[in-house]
Amino acid sequence: MELVTPQLGLIFWQLVFFGILLFLLAKLAWKPILSSLSEREHQIQSALDLAEKTRADMAKLQADNQQLLAEARAERDSILKAAKESADRIIAESKDKATVEGKRIIEDARETISNERAALVAQMKKEVVTISLEIAEKVLRKELSDKSAQEQLVADLAKEARLN
Repeated sequence: MELVTPQLGLIFWQLVFFGILLFLLAKLAWKPILSSLSEREHQIQSALDLAEKTRADMAKLQADNQQLLAEARAERDSILKAAKESADRIIAESKDKATVEGKRIIEDARETISNERAALVAQMKKEVVTISLEIAEKVLRKELSDKSAQEQLVADLAKEARLN
């Protein structure tokens, strides 16, 4: 059991070496260990601050992106509205031009028809006169083939001429 029970001298020397070790650690190791722990704590805090700042910047960027998106949508809507108005205006102008052109074409057609009708009527009158003259000539030749018929016709015409 002697091996398990410490003796007073052993305890003394263990305390002396522990004290020396504690002194050496305090002089040489505690300051660097504490400074590295402090530095590590500072780095962790800086990383947390940077993460918080980055999170805030991301939230701001997201808000800015939402605002830009809203502005882009508003601009798109205004451009579409302007394009629709322009298209409607162009369609209305085209309809007006087509209406005016249609009226002009109809008026030209009416004038052409009227001119052709007048020419046709004049030609028909000319043909009627020509046919009438031919018929009259044939009738007169037939009736005037004999001398007494010619004298009778001249007498009749003279009577009618005096009446008118």
